Amino acid sequence: MNTPQRSFPTGRDTLGWRKVFGVFGPSTNTVVEPEFAAMRPAGVTNQYRDIYIENAKALSDAAFMAGAEIIQAAVDDALRTAMTCEPDYYVMGVSAIAFIGGAAACERTIRHVEKFTGKGVSVGPQSCVEALKAYGGIQRIAVLSPYYPVANQHVARFFADHGYETVRDLPLRCKSWTDISRVTEPQIAQALRQLDGDDIDAIVQVGTNLSMARMAPWAEIFLGKPVIAINTATYWHALRSCGIRDAVEGFGPLLAHMDLKRD
Repeated sequence: MNTPQRSFPTGRDTLGWRKVFGVFGPSTNTVVEPEFAAMRPAGVTNQYRDIYIENAKALSDAAFMAGAEIIQAAVDDALRTAMTCEPDYYVMGVSAIAFIGGAAACERTIRHVEKFTGKGVSVGPQSCVEALKAYGGIQRIAVLSPYYPVANQHVARFFADHGYETVRDLPLRCKSWTDISRVTEPQIAQALRQLDGDDIDAIVQVGTNLSMARMAPWAEIFLGKPVIAINTATYWHALRSCGIRDAVEGFGPLLAHMDLKRD
């Protein structure tokens, strides 16, 4: 990996001399911060700010959607906190609220954050679409999530709005927000095998508290097709949107060499 030379530019953040990212996600999320940190190239810092939410203990279809509404309502408070450190760019570390309502609703979320902060933002759903484009040749997908069936319906609608058919999906139905981070790699591997088939071109994992960034490249090898982890896609999108093209090893082709495909 080629590390850029540090030039101590005047007026730049000492550690984030290339970019300071304002990362915002649920206070129950323990995966986004360490996974993004592992992907961070030199001269970029991730300033994580919480979206406060209680840890729901008995999730269901209805409770999951109600919890998503609570997260959505608390986003602006997290953004206000993040804005105080004057980041250059924002990275959304929660995905469910940006899937709900399909592509149009996701676009409204992006526009709202941009207007509210005056800066650009990368969100998980749109980042996954850009990742699918970067791989190329993908039309039919399977989706793995920690969500409940009603939320997966919104995920499938979002991808359909972008021209991708969700052939099948698997909601893991985690019982609390924190239980999402406790899904093990063997459980994920079993789920990926269950989703795989000759009728799909790729698998997309959603749900930012489900840790799959390190596992996805290995899954690509044993399944022989793209496996996109949402945290990898989101951080890749943020870096590339900011003109940072460093090769970061250990997270698959996206961060190793792929660039955004601009229409």
